[in-house]
Amino acid sequence: MGRAAAFFFWNVPYGGLDYHWDSCLKGYNQVNKVHQLSNSSGPHVAEDPPVFPICPGQNFQVSVLVSHLLAAQAHASDVLLQPYLLSWDELVKFMDSLGPVVSLISNEIETKTSVIRQLALLPEEGPEAEIGPNMHSQTGEKNNLKAKQHSDAYRSVRSMIRAEVDRGVVDFHHQTDSGCRTLLRLHRALLWLKLFLQKLAEMPRAGRLRSPSDLCREAYQSTLAQHHTWLVRRAAELAFIAMPERGFFFRLLCVQDQEELSVMLNRVVTTIGEIYDRTQGALEENGMLDLP
Repeated sequence: MGRAAAFFFWNVPYGGLDYHWDSCLKGYNQVNKVHQLSNSSGPHVAEDPPVFPICPGQNFQVSVLVSHLLAAQAHASDVLLQPYLLSWDELVKFMDSLGPVVSLISNEIETKTSVIRQLALLPEEGPEAEIGPNMHSQTGEKNNLKAKQHSDAYRSVRSMIRAEVDRGVVDFHHQTDSGCRTLLRLHRALLWLKLFLQKLAEMPRAGRLRSPSDLCREAYQSTLAQHHTWLVRRAAELAFIAMPERGFFFRLLCVQDQEELSVMLNRVVTTIGEIYDRTQGALEENGMLDLP
């Protein structure tokens, strides 16, 4: 799949943006933690859970991904945006490890995460912010208050939805460069990856394991393909032919066989599923599952 096809595959109107988001979530430092997870299907942690080890020599680390996903679980029905976007950073590493064809897609995901990060920075980049409180103290205090309010607005999925709806940024009939619209595209992609990992975790049927290429294509057909034209669907499915074989995933995740892979991926899928369900609920409650 060429670059043009990859562009339309994700329907992203934005250019590349640097990540300079200074987090409003004080004390969050999950990057290098090895996270522990239970064997249960729920999101709760057991008393003596097994540990996701660091996999030497690999850029993608399951332990880092799971740490970010768990940190993103704010309240019972909300998702903190900073760890959510950091989770995507780790998923991009996973996708990049699959080869140059998939990396074209991951580049578009990076663009989407950068869009939301940039939206959280906008008040700091206005001309009033450059004047500063020393020259005009009242103006400076007002700008600082607006910046804080804007930063709080992009603290979580639900706070972003409320803020953008209140400001009239979200258009339910025409395409806009809103964080909600961008989140919806990431949300759809997360379902695709979740389903792919779920299928990859399945134990063999009749003693035979299916190829990752077939599994990825099936996951796409039941998720993202529903939002794409025939031409884009065809280009995507051709790209999945280049998916590495199953042994590659054993090495990527530092497991010995399918049984170990299944245990690890099922825990990952459960954690992703919790984030997906929370985001789905927030978008559905606000009628945002079909934003143009």
